[in-house]
Amino acid sequence: MVGVIDTEGECAEWTFPGGLDSVRVARRAVRDTLRAWRLDADVGDVTVLLVSELVTNSLRYTPGPIGVRLSRLRHDDDTLPPDAALLVEVSDPLPDPPRARAAGPDDEGGRGLQLVACSARRWGTRKGRSGKTVWFELALPG
Repeated sequence: MVGVIDTEGECAEWTFPGGLDSVRVARRAVRDTLRAWRLDADVGDVTVLLVSELVTNSLRYTPGPIGVRLSRLRHDDDTLPPDAALLVEVSDPLPDPPRARAAGPDDEGGRGLQLVACSARRWGTRKGRSGKTVWFELALPG
């Protein structure tokens, strides 16, 4: 069961259980929201890829739940500012921050945080009341 917290306005937020299909469901929810917001398809593809990586990382180390939150900046007149961004946050109950590791050419994993670091304008982690949040920002075309 997916807990839809909010999908109105400039923010969308969900909670996903710790099941294997949560990654697929998170990708679909994010893609559908970005399409409804009429954001550029390239931004959507990168966002979905990075959300998939971060949700997979969370599920590897914790049974869930996993929170996903999207926020975008807009002016009061409904136009995007020149430095507009999409903020994406993935939260889980594990307090330990993720650690990037060097993946070898034949390794099947270990590239998620590298993808985030290379693709995002900014990214980071922060502790929450319980657990942590990994976040990234993508520039939106103006």
